Amino acid sequence: MNKFLLHLEGVAVFICCIYGYYYLEYNFWLFIIFLFTPDIAMIGYMMNRKVGAIIYNMVHTYVLSIIVLLFGFITNIEPLMIIGLIWTAHIGMDRMFGFGLKYPTQFNDTHLNRV
Repeated sequence: MNKFLLHLEGVAVFICCIYGYYYLEYNFWLFIIFLFTPDIAMIGYMMNRKVGAIIYNMVHTYVLSIIVLLFGFITNIEPLMIIGLIWTAHIGMDRMFGFGLKYPTQFNDTHLNRV
């Protein structure tokens, strides 16, 4: 049940970000092009699993993406709002599909379960 709720939470975040992006009338081509950009953080795994997990988790937590998004809204800086919405949508999409934060043991070991 908990795993289902975490997936549902990801769906909700993903849909809210898409709606916000649509509501603000941003270019959807940018959304599609940059949706997978946060996965560049997997490059950290080229060093080792521990560094890879740390870098991946920093980029795949809602904290930083929401800070960017809120700062963009507060300061009315449109590129930050776009980045924050796409970044947060990416994290929601990952959670929706079951990709969670990584443990340093193996890439497949996540807080949502083994992928």
